[in-house]
Amino acid sequence: MARLNQTLSIVIPTINEASRLPLLLADLNRWPHQLEVCICDSCSSDLTVLIAELAGAKVTQVLEANRGIQLHSGSCCTSGNWILFLHADCRMPKNWAEVLKKKINDPTSKSHAWFFDFKVQSKSIEFTLLEILVNMRSNLFKRPYGDQGLLINRYLYNQIGGYRPLHIMEDLDLIERLSKKVKLRSLGIPLYVDNRRWENINIINQAWKNASLRQRWRAGASSKSLSIKYYRE
Repeated sequence: MARLNQTLSIVIPTINEASRLPLLLADLNRWPHQLEVCICDSCSSDLTVLIAELAGAKVTQVLEANRGIQLHSGSCCTSGNWILFLHADCRMPKNWAEVLKKKINDPTSKSHAWFFDFKVQSKSIEFTLLEILVNMRSNLFKRPYGDQGLLINRYLYNQIGGYRPLHIMEDLDLIERLSKKVKLRSLGIPLYVDNRRWENINIINQAWKNASLRQRWRAGASSKSLSIKYYRE
């Protein structure tokens, strides 16, 4: 086994993810070295916390349903030189450990932030188009969002101030601050996203709605009001 000069921590925010979290935790078992996994939960009413604890993950609780707070609180509970932020409903590719190990062992990697390619866990023309558009946005305009994961050196994360306590847009806020300081680069491997959020909705209409929310956020609307609108509609 090749020596690992850096340590890795993984932060996963959760709210009632008992049906999906076990699959991601099983993927993470492919890491051949010691791995610190922190589940930052927001008062789940299902078995999310028990599943995390049985898997050996560290669990911390946040009383408010606020993903920005969850992500930052999770990072504060970890100690690795590198932090990988993931959503609980994603799946890792088979070669993720090999790719990440190579990246974090390369001293030049800490000068960048890294994201996965967007891939939906369903085959359809609509989702294929969505994948193409998201990956164009990510690679051309350097605007990957939270469901593409984020691998970042802890020093860089602390230097830019980490995630802010935003109910929504926490990923865009962080990426925009990161982009002013370093280049964001693709890891060159996919992160498989659960297609549940797009079931029974029109993808084009949803994209338009998301763009409208981003515009309102940049115009000064509170993240809490935007979050209420996003999850109620």
